[in-house]
Amino acid sequence: MVRFAWAFLLLAAAQAQDARVILLGTGTPNPEPDRMGPAVAVVVGEAAYVVDCGPGVVRRAAQAGIPMKQLTRLFITHLHSDHTAGYPDFLFTPAVTGRLSPLEVYGPPGLRAMTSHILQAWREDMDIRLKDLEPAEPKAYAVRAHDVKPGEIYRDARVRVIAFPVNHGAWKHAYGYRFETPGKVIVISGDTTLSASLEKAAAGADILVHEVYCRKGWEQRTPEWRRYHAAYHTSAPDLGQLAARLRPGKLVLYHQLPMGQPPQQMLKEIQDHFQGQVVYGKDLDVIR
Repeated sequence: MVRFAWAFLLLAAAQAQDARVILLGTGTPNPEPDRMGPAVAVVVGEAAYVVDCGPGVVRRAAQAGIPMKQLTRLFITHLHSDHTAGYPDFLFTPAVTGRLSPLEVYGPPGLRAMTSHILQAWREDMDIRLKDLEPAEPKAYAVRAHDVKPGEIYRDARVRVIAFPVNHGAWKHAYGYRFETPGKVIVISGDTTLSASLEKAAAGADILVHEVYCRKGWEQRTPEWRRYHAAYHTSAPDLGQLAARLRPGKLVLYHQLPMGQPPQQMLKEIQDHFQGQVVYGKDLDVIR
């Protein structure tokens, strides 16, 4: 009986620490009403680790049931506006509504400067909230922004986070992130074309969250847009071939650019090459 009880407790503890992905935003710069800007939460137990902060990120986190006090760890893939327009919201809304500790933010060079400018722009707001009648927690307004290089950038008892460079057009610094938890490896591509560094980092991934555009839709665009997307993003056939080599447990699509085509077309372009599980991500999807 004691052995059974101990085994049950170990199983419950393992389940409590099980990692899952919550898609807080699967959108692009296009203002689609049902898709917020790019943002992904890796949740391990009760701890949340958010990658990118597109528009609507905090409201989506609330919808997903993530407490504001848990929004203390943020990882930025690159500084494109659709991935960072929600950054002021991520700084200030949880500070007003429940965060109790400083915000730690990790990302490419330029993140610290961006953070400094945001804090300066909202300086009067912070002064009034912290110095007038509103009950406020000063620690919640503290932001520690870290410009990081590829490699291990974060570790705690639940997770190890590795940044790796990806190819995103003219951006000198764009990253993807590999999250290693006790029971699962989760890789988030950020915005990228095919990348040898991503292929290496995504080896053995249980969940690969990857951006994608539809090849058929792309073929119908102007030459200027075709050049842009080919230099900055990954086509569905290319992603299918990549997944066929890597064989992730689950391939999750986000930041989808269907370019006028239905989801079935993009899925077909991937599944022509990869026979594993593919999830066409929607905001608030939970993947385990």
